[in-house]
Amino acid sequence: MELADCSSSSRKRKSSSLSFSMEELNQDLLERVLSWLPTSTFFRLSSVCKRWKSVADSPSFKLACSQIPSRDPWFLMVDHQLNHSIVFDSAEKTWKELNFPNSSPDSIPVAASGGLVCFRTASGKFIVSNPVTGSSRELPPLDADTENQSLHAIVMTTSSKNPSNYKLVLVYGELPKLSFKVYNSCLNCWEEETLLLGRKNEQALEVDSIDHHDDEDAVYFLSKAGNVVATNMQRSPSKQYSSVITSKDGEEIVYFLNSCGTIVACNLTQKSFTEYPRLLPVFSEYSIDVVECRGELLVVVLSEFLESASLRVWRFDQDNGFWHQVAAMPPAMSHEFYGKKVDINCVAAGHQIFICFNSAELFSYVLCDLMTNEWVELPKCSMNGEAVDFMSAFSFEPRIEASV
Repeated sequence: MELADCSSSSRKRKSSSLSFSMEELNQDLLERVLSWLPTSTFFRLSSVCKRWKSVADSPSFKLACSQIPSRDPWFLMVDHQLNHSIVFDSAEKTWKELNFPNSSPDSIPVAASGGLVCFRTASGKFIVSNPVTGSSRELPPLDADTENQSLHAIVMTTSSKNPSNYKLVLVYGELPKLSFKVYNSCLNCWEEETLLLGRKNEQALEVDSIDHHDDEDAVYFLSKAGNVVATNMQRSPSKQYSSVITSKDGEEIVYFLNSCGTIVACNLTQKSFTEYPRLLPVFSEYSIDVVECRGELLVVVLSEFLESASLRVWRFDQDNGFWHQVAAMPPAMSHEFYGKKVDINCVAAGHQIFICFNSAELFSYVLCDLMTNEWVELPKCSMNGEAVDFMSAFSFEPRIEASV
């Protein structure tokens, strides 16, 4: 794989001499050393000599790579034309263009986990791909009954022991009648459909709830600025199935945003689902997205209040049924989005949240570190001298060894 730098400015790199020759290392030790390199660094150095280049195809090198517990994430960007494969390398803080084209011209990324990304075509087919190596695989087709259902969530999980073992989970149906189906890569088939039973959330306030039968019908109201606003969610194509999955205490839970902006939690282990109470009243202007961060659900909300905009990150407390704020963008940064009808699309990796801001007037990308509460606006990505506007992003680990 070759990487092209898409950053608006390049950084100077200082070279340092090694105190010993790498040629003195035996093959096994060389592979172990190279396996710890960041992926982009390895591909640059693989052009040093034939011996290093041959390492990339070595099964023992891939095994050594699989034993690295984690890698700094890459963020696969989604643009309006969907004809680029551009990533933001969080290790080097640079934009890169992957030379492998999309698995299918009409496909869009819908889920990612480990070193793999799942694409969905316009005809409803699913393709799993490793963006680093370019390998891809089309999954077996769904049955006709499932394909005709309204799809709410698409999430993906990979095995921590074997990055090539993965599952794809679909949640579909009409609220309050939901079901889910799982594709298992080990069996190369879709498992049987499982029904989800609805459970009432006692903490949810009845005044904030909306009848499920009206989910597809928008409620319109007049904003303070005099604009007509609809209460149903209008999301970009790649994030219309905005959903995440968490695993805790042996329970897998899928979270997704329904058309009215409320969060639905589907417990796959207990085969049940519930709705969380609203963060903001239904007659409010805001943009919302869900992320999975360090094994738990977080919600990112951009809202306007008192002639200013604020972006905050929230966590739901299961014990008392309330939302608690865990982070907030500095007001000097968030005020820029006031009055611009900005939509946010978010994705998390470890303790970082990557946020895409989009509107008719601006586009911006911010990386939030929850450990340090640091908010950094990223440089624009330039191609042929022009800045590229991205709608959303998906995070994955650049793993050479992940196969489909």
